[in-house]
Amino acid sequence: MPLKDLALGLGVIVIWALNIIVIKLGVTELPPLLLTTLRFALVAALLVPFHPVHRHQLPFLALLSVTFGTLHFAMLFIGLGQAEAGTGAILVQMGTPFATLLAVIFLKEKLGARRLAGLLLSFAGVVVLAGGPTLPAPLPTTLLLLSALAWAVSQLLIKQGPKVPPMALAGWVALFATPQVALGSWWFEHDHWAALAEAGWRGWGAVLYTAVMSSIVAYGIWYGLLRRHPVNRVVPLVLLMPVLAVGLGMLLLGDPLGPNKLIGGSLVVAGIALIVLRIGSRRKAPDTSS
Repeated sequence: MPLKDLALGLGVIVIWALNIIVIKLGVTELPPLLLTTLRFALVAALLVPFHPVHRHQLPFLALLSVTFGTLHFAMLFIGLGQAEAGTGAILVQMGTPFATLLAVIFLKEKLGARRLAGLLLSFAGVVVLAGGPTLPAPLPTTLLLLSALAWAVSQLLIKQGPKVPPMALAGWVALFATPQVALGSWWFEHDHWAALAEAGWRGWGAVLYTAVMSSIVAYGIWYGLLRRHPVNRVVPLVLLMPVLAVGLGMLLLGDPLGPNKLIGGSLVVAGIALIVLRIGSRRKAPDTSS
C-alpha cells in the first residue's frame, strides 16, 4: 500500500478510536439516546439528499435501521456512558466473533481450526476482562455486548440484502433510525430542552464529531481504500482501533490499564486477528462504526 494510502487508513483508525473518547465526553452533557438522535438526524440531513435509493430497497433499509441504527448505536452510546473507554472499545470489537458465529449457524459457512481458535481467544479475553476491576457493571457490559451482537446481525443482513452504496446506506439507515431513537429518548430520558440548552462544547462537539468525522469522513476514506486495494491489506488496520482507544483512554481520561485489561484486551485482539486475517481476502471489511 502506498505511504499516502497507509496514512489515510491510519487516520481513519485514529478517528474511530477518538470517537470512543468523544462519546464518553458527549454523554456527560447530553443523555445518550438524545445524543444518538441528534447524531442520526445530522447524518441523514447531510447524506440523504445527495444519495437517493430505489423504492424496493426501503424495506431492507428500514429493517437495518432497527439492528444497525437503533440497537447497535443506541446501546453503544448508553454502554460507553458507563464504561471505561478502552474496555468499551474492546467489548464492542466482539462484533467480529459474533458475526463469524452467526455466519456458521445461519449461512452454513465453514469454521476451520484457525477461525475456531480466534473465537476461543476472543471469548477468553472477555472472560479475563470480567475478572478485572475495569469491567463496568453488568448492565453496561451487557449493553455493549448486545451492541456488538446487533452489529454482527447487521453485517449478515447487509451481506444477504440488496446492494446499497455505503454512503446511501448510512444516510437512509440514519433517517429511519432517528424517530426510533427519539421515541426511546422521550420515553426513558427527561429534561431534554434543559440538556440542549445547557450543553457545551462536549455535547455539541460529540454530535458533530460522531456524525461528520466518524460516520461520513472516516467511512468515505475507508471505502475509497477498499476500492483501491485488496481487502486483506486494509482490514488488518482495524485491529489497531481498540489498542489506540485504550491508550487514548489512559492519556485523555485517566483510565487505568491493569493486568486484566492488558491481557484480556490482547486476547480479544489476537482472536479477531486470526478471524479477520483468515477471511479478509474474500470478505468485505468489517464495519466498525461507533
